[in-house]
Amino acid sequence: MNFVESRRACHSRACYKLHSHPTFSLGAVDAGSSVFTGAMGDTWSLRPGMMVFIPAGAVHSCNPLPDQHWSYQMLHIDAAWLRALVAEMHDFSGSLICDDSVRVITDEDLYRRFCELNATLFSTVSAEDKNVALIEFIGDCEFESCVAKAFPVMSSEVRRTLKNVIDMMQQTERQPWTLAELAHLSGMSRYQIIRAFRAATGMTPHAYQLNARINQARRWLQSGHDMAEIAYRLGFADQSHFQRVFKAHAGVTPGFYRS
Repeated sequence: MNFVESRRACHSRACYKLHSHPTFSLGAVDAGSSVFTGAMGDTWSLRPGMMVFIPAGAVHSCNPLPDQHWSYQMLHIDAAWLRALVAEMHDFSGSLICDDSVRVITDEDLYRRFCELNATLFSTVSAEDKNVALIEFIGDCEFESCVAKAFPVMSSEVRRTLKNVIDMMQQTERQPWTLAELAHLSGMSRYQIIRAFRAATGMTPHAYQLNARINQARRWLQSGHDMAEIAYRLGFADQSHFQRVFKAHAGVTPGFYRS
């Protein structure tokens, strides 16, 4: 099932930088406490049984409290596959699957069903049985669930202003764009592009480009590319530099991620 990726972390102390995924992501807290941070710097405390629904491209981080550990599950769904699935459904207007905000959910039944779904995905049942379980779960994610908090992803006005610049930043097989180049592309000053990016994503242009490279690295690792080749093609100084940056974004080393 190349359109879905699932992971479990137990008693983890790993901390993440602000980052985004090209996938629609669902997270659930199993034990311990953590703090969710959105692109605008808004924060929300998460406790066991709570879930977070994160649209593709939404900048965020979620980390345990200082000197504590937590256990969680993450499910990443290919955005194009999800859009095609939603398009099949006649009435999906009341769904938690949306593109306009991150949603923090407190719903015991939904959390229980998510745990059951993940257990199925990690089991030895057929791919078709896993596919059925995933589709059914997505279709049943409705607003009857308790939304404890909603975080804006990015305003439509800002998205229009930065669209060309953001599209350019997805070109990961070239040297990162300099501030001067980004300012020229956007018609802004260097100060304005920094402020606009931070207001829109919570990240600097450099951090955003680094995140785009890590997302590309994930795709190549899944495809079996050589690690040294990935580091070279993405412009890292060497393989150890690539490994350090990857772990800061993904919480695991590239080798562990690929395995």
